[in-house]
Amino acid sequence: MLRLVLPKTPRARRLGPPFLVVLVLLCAPEAGTTSGLPAQPAAGNTVVVSFSQLVEASTPAVVNIYTVRVIKSDGSRPLPFGPGDPFRDFFERYFRDQMPKDFEQQSLGTGFVVDTEGLILTNNHVVEQTDAIKVRLFDDSEYPAQIVGKDPKTDLALIRIQPQLPLTTLPLGDSDLVKVGDWVVAIGNPFGLGNTVTAGIVSAKYRELGGGAYGNLIQTDTSINPGNSGGPLLNTEGQVIGINTGLFSEGGGSVGIGFAIPINTAKELLPQLKEGRVVRGWLGVMIQKITPELKEKLGLRAERGVLISDVAAGGPADETGIRRGDVIVTFDGKPIRSPKDLPPLVAAASVGKSVPVEVMRKEGRVVFQVTIQELQEEEQETTPSRQVTADPATTRLGMRLQEITPEISRQYDLPVISGMIVTEVENNTPAADAGIVPGDIIVEMDQRPVNDLFTLRKRLQIYRDGGILLLLVHREVYTLYVTLTLPPLPPAAVR
Repeated sequence: MLRLVLPKTPRARRLGPPFLVVLVLLCAPEAGTTSGLPAQPAAGNTVVVSFSQLVEASTPAVVNIYTVRVIKSDGSRPLPFGPGDPFRDFFERYFRDQMPKDFEQQSLGTGFVVDTEGLILTNNHVVEQTDAIKVRLFDDSEYPAQIVGKDPKTDLALIRIQPQLPLTTLPLGDSDLVKVGDWVVAIGNPFGLGNTVTAGIVSAKYRELGGGAYGNLIQTDTSINPGNSGGPLLNTEGQVIGINTGLFSEGGGSVGIGFAIPINTAKELLPQLKEGRVVRGWLGVMIQKITPELKEKLGLRAERGVLISDVAAGGPADETGIRRGDVIVTFDGKPIRSPKDLPPLVAAASVGKSVPVEVMRKEGRVVFQVTIQELQEEEQETTPSRQVTADPATTRLGMRLQEITPEISRQYDLPVISGMIVTEVENNTPAADAGIVPGDIIVEMDQRPVNDLFTLRKRLQIYRDGGILLLLVHREVYTLYVTLTLPPLPPAAVR
């Protein structure tokens, strides 16, 4: 091993780490020496001096995307004159008809060529809801573009132009091989400045933003700004390992926290994007993380996996015999350790394929052969606000409840005709800490139905301070388990 002792001089201390790099390079043995060191640097230990060759080879395949959306106006914009202004009548008489009724909203982004004949990969949010798309190539030539396919769930889109000559493409790498600490380079069109290169490292993997089921983003400290969306994130071999999609910032500019979609996600969907439609598999279950409280309350034996909180009636899992309370530990032979593992595997499964699903239940391990169905996209309706009478007896939980009657169910179009609906949740209370929100419907308490406040009050009396309550909550179109830790009773309530 080559050790380097830096002389303890003020000059050496001022030079710092860069001086170390220079000395290491100067002291490196030449090929064929007998120092015992390898003649070639080991894989992954190459000292990166410049990205110029990588950028020179990659930039011709990166494009700038400009979009236009026409905003329809009814011509009712306020006039630039106040009441009583002498110019108001004059303007109304001679210029009112010349007020623009429509205006164009412009935005920008980035993309990269994946096919020599003009297919370009970018973000869905760059090109969605647009009336015109224009692509500018590296040589400043411009072409109109059309959307071939898009997928809002992963924020991917494929567009096409008709170039006069074959285009340069970028090679697609393997994002599964990316490691935290790897060097990466981003090329994009920040703020419309044109192709701009920034470099950094991979800061983290498997990040999820906005609760997306298909997240698993790559986090990087490479400078990402508005306009970089859809551009490539490259490794030191010049291969695309991610598609830049967003940044975390309080002021709108880069603060060193950017995110990219793993290129393997795009590679899996690319054939479907070319066909214009993405088809995903559907298992028909709702899942959640297994917490220590849930494990204890439900008597779960599995150390890893995901808890099934709901099973869609008539869905693939339901038809096979999978039920609420089961824990999925493997899917198609692949281990399931957390909720983020299962959705991508189910989505990628072929519709009609029979897949082994291994679950843990109190009786032991059971393997089901589930035939995957197609996921049908549905529009979620906004739950209407409900004004109902609250019950003060449950303020110990930090939420107010109202019994559901058939009349209330019909009035608010609820999915059940009995149970209790949460009308209010107070901040910094057990209910708020458990994640309960107004509109939730409590249908079970410790795996027993609870349909009225009298039953709830009676059962609460058996719990001591710090006791854990297991609730089954119906939320919108699914159910989930929630654990709630009871606080001490107020002094007036102690008997």
